[in-house]
Amino acid sequence: MPEFSFANILSGLRFAIIGSSLLLAGCAGSSGFSWSDLSPFSWFGNSLQISDQGVGEINALTVINKDAIDKGLDGKYHLRSGMATKNGQLMTVFQAMDGNQLKIELFGQAGGKVSRIDVLDKDVKTVWGTKIGTPFSALYNKAFGACRNTVSESEKKAIICVSPQSKNVSYLFTGNWDGPEGLIPSDDVLKNWKVERIVWEQ
Repeated sequence: MPEFSFANILSGLRFAIIGSSLLLAGCAGSSGFSWSDLSPFSWFGNSLQISDQGVGEINALTVINKDAIDKGLDGKYHLRSGMATKNGQLMTVFQAMDGNQLKIELFGQAGGKVSRIDVLDKDVKTVWGTKIGTPFSALYNKAFGACRNTVSESEKKAIICVSPQSKNVSYLFTGNWDGPEGLIPSDDVLKNWKVERIVWEQ
């Protein structure tokens, strides 16, 4: 039977530590590795969620400035800002970017609070489980009473529907349809349309 001693245990532990260090160093040198991946929070994916109150830690009380928005989005994105006219009003706009991809847009009157958030990030879900790509049929049996026509930034036809769980959250669905302008497609057509963006609005 092999003999075990405190010295043997220390020796084995030392090799284990060295091996782990080399393994981590190798991972760090490989493409796509991030030390943040070792954080327990990353094991569960993107921690941001959309709820009746807002997105992440951003809500109707959040000032529309870079520091407040960066903190509210947990520092996950690169922010850029500008101005835009929405519903006849001049608004401050912050865009949360991942590389060159727009993930979230935030709107509010200059010097005021955040009043609208458009989410395009497929990794950010609602607290009810809805995300970008969710089909119409998973949320609604019919469009009547919940949906209206709207304009999509893509070339597809679009409708926007109030969430069954919250009047502050809406889903913009897009899909293909050859019907006349101004009409909402039949429920049979809509069932295969998918969420293109999720809108929170106070």
